[in-house]
Amino acid sequence: MKYTEEYARELDQQDPLKDYRTKFYIADPTLIYLDGNSLGRLPSGVAGQMMSEINTAWGERLIRSWNEGWYDENARIGDQIALLAGAEKGEVMMSDSTSVNLYKLAHAALKFKKGRTKIITDNLNFPSDVYILQGLVREFGDDYSLQIVESKDGMTVNSTDLEAILDENTALVCLSHVVFKSAFRYPMKEITSLVQDAGAMMLWDLSHSIGAVPGELNTANADLAVGCSYKYLNGGPGAPAFLYVRSDLQEKLESPIWGWFGEKDPFEFLLDYRPAKGIRRFLAGTPPILSMAPLKHSLELLLSAGMNNLRLKSSAQTSYLLKLAQEELFELGFQSGTPADPDKRGSHVTLRHPEAYRICKSMIDPGIGGQVIIPDFREADNIRLGITPLYTSYMDIFKAEKQMKTIVAEKLYEQHSDKRDAVT
Repeated sequence: MKYTEEYARELDQQDPLKDYRTKFYIADPTLIYLDGNSLGRLPSGVAGQMMSEINTAWGERLIRSWNEGWYDENARIGDQIALLAGAEKGEVMMSDSTSVNLYKLAHAALKFKKGRTKIITDNLNFPSDVYILQGLVREFGDDYSLQIVESKDGMTVNSTDLEAILDENTALVCLSHVVFKSAFRYPMKEITSLVQDAGAMMLWDLSHSIGAVPGELNTANADLAVGCSYKYLNGGPGAPAFLYVRSDLQEKLESPIWGWFGEKDPFEFLLDYRPAKGIRRFLAGTPPILSMAPLKHSLELLLSAGMNNLRLKSSAQTSYLLKLAQEELFELGFQSGTPADPDKRGSHVTLRHPEAYRICKSMIDPGIGGQVIIPDFREADNIRLGITPLYTSYMDIFKAEKQMKTIVAEKLYEQHSDKRDAVT
């Protein structure tokens, strides 16, 4: 394969999704953004959507807007996400944050599986998810325990290692579909089947896969799932999260947070709580209408592009990135921290290097290399390069790796301290 600028340009010209890049606000055309797996770019139509929500729905219609769409916004946007997640209408609801939703669904599962006292996760899971599970163990009492499966290579988890600790005492298994450091992608259907065969419930965190990997919740017969909307869904910083409950489980599970939007008829204002029918029972407080508004536009872009098309481009670009890294970077001390098989990874690539933090700082520094490149860093030595198929180009990847090579070959990273910023 030719690893040249001309070849990267040729790949971009052949890209059937290339026009989607023009649908995003790009303030600096020279900046290369490879952190959409942490915060997606701003779709150019969102500003107009927000102003309509502010000026018309809020400014002109005022309280009347609750009967003109606001009241059902959680469910309406949830149904759009369901199309991306491989779920049915009425199985996904916008609600709260990912952590709060994880708490609600994990709590509901533990109550449903009363008598079983073991929770299982892995050491590749996002720490916040583990914290929630630790808190639930403390809340439910001394009989409960959290067992953490260890990765043998720091990158993946073998299904047989997970299966080996499943037993009749397991209530819940909670895993990230795509793990946040290495981008390892679990085989959802296989793992869900193993867990359910053991009589336990399966809870997936889709935060690093939704919008980049075709959803398979119904195909896998998944029980429960949560996810955020500010990464590949481009919902904006702090955008509300979502939760999924398979339709046949919705009337069997109980949310631990009883709020008025989860009540059967909140405007009767009765003092005795009655859970709403279906997925709505997992709502709690008043929904953040303005925070959900960007998703009305951003989700249309994803649905228009098509998840299978996005996945084809993502797989091709992550493969290109890894092969280019092998050609240009491995001799400089870089190693891949991501599975080589595209079926076993999500849409970001992790490159490991002892000087990863200072390399990242140098990539962002406009005074080094002549071009600003934004990746992100994860302890202890991981440089994550997010591939967002709607707007990432092959030229972005080519130029980023060329600059990484220069930074390390010429030791330009030595211009930066190893002292960590508050947000890395």
